[in-house]
Amino acid sequence: MPDIWFYHLEKTPLPQVLPDLLEKVVQKGWRAYVHGHDEDKIEVLNGHLWAYSPASFLAHGQEGEELAPRQPVLLGTSGDMVNVPDVYVSVAPVDFPDVSALQRCLVVFEGSDEDHLGWARQQWKRLKGEGADLAYWKQNTQGRWEKMQ
Repeated sequence: MPDIWFYHLEKTPLPQVLPDLLEKVVQKGWRAYVHGHDEDKIEVLNGHLWAYSPASFLAHGQEGEELAPRQPVLLGTSGDMVNVPDVYVSVAPVDFPDVSALQRCLVVFEGSDEDHLGWARQQWKRLKGEGADLAYWKQNTQGRWEKMQ
């Protein structure tokens, strides 16, 4: 079972946080699969990843594209993970695919979304009961990440 890190967004919206998390994944030489539940949200994230910083380039693609299996970062809604990632990133209240062979899972949820927050709490309880190695990261008042105990 991989390390599972929960990221509780309170100050910064997902489109602004996701590029930084994915850059760190890619810097480690890992591949990522970003799992959403809504095609429109995936389209928004895809567009943002192309334009979030003029000084950066984060190679990525979407499920269904010809080169999807070769992408270092793949966005999708199916959970099929055709790019064989090292890191699974959940950005919506969706059922996890089989993540047993991965290095890490990131569960990124916005505190202002009650449904997503409730789902994340349920996942925490379930995974803790299964003995998973969990970490909880929360944004402080400056928007920086702090690991909570």
